[in-house]
Amino acid sequence: MNFLAHFFLSGTDEPLMAGNFLGDYLNNQQVAALPDAVQEGVRLHRQIDSFTDQHPLVRKGVRRMYGRHSKYATVLIDIFYDYLLTVNWAGFAAEPLPDFAQRAYRALEKHLHLMPEPVRSYVPQMIADDWLQKYGTYDGIAYTLKRMGGRMSRPELMDGALDTLRQQLPELNQEFQVFFPQVMDFVGLPKP
Repeated sequence: MNFLAHFFLSGTDEPLMAGNFLGDYLNNQQVAALPDAVQEGVRLHRQIDSFTDQHPLVRKGVRRMYGRHSKYATVLIDIFYDYLLTVNWAGFAAEPLPDFAQRAYRALEKHLHLMPEPVRSYVPQMIADDWLQKYGTYDGIAYTLKRMGGRMSRPELMDGALDTLRQQLPELNQEFQVFFPQVMDFVGLPKP
């Protein structure tokens, strides 16, 4: 899953949120230098990723996209699941999404000093552009895909990704509605 889901699955614990955000950006030596509460967030991130990558419904969605998007199918499903989380937000959270996004951004700002470059340099842009709420629109997904394409070895495999989301939305949403409560249970997050 992408940023929004990782923040959400951290509950209300700000150091956990910061560590969960950093999970993909740090090696084990860097993690060991963090405060214990932030280290726990990194561990949570990695546990969530492992649970997600092994889940049969997630794998089913990846297989549907693999022919068109190859190795980036797993990246796309992470992004698409953040989209689905935003459109289904009220079913999973009592806190309104705008309030949650601001709380997540505050957690990042409080822990910015712990972040390595280049992460530290793009967090202010993430906050200014409100990436977390943008996941809930096709334009926001297109923006995310464009931003990510610049860092990929084969960006052409991302071509047509927004069309894939539109075409597979019913199946993806049905799978997400089953999967997401299970990952919430996995991390011990209560449902509203």
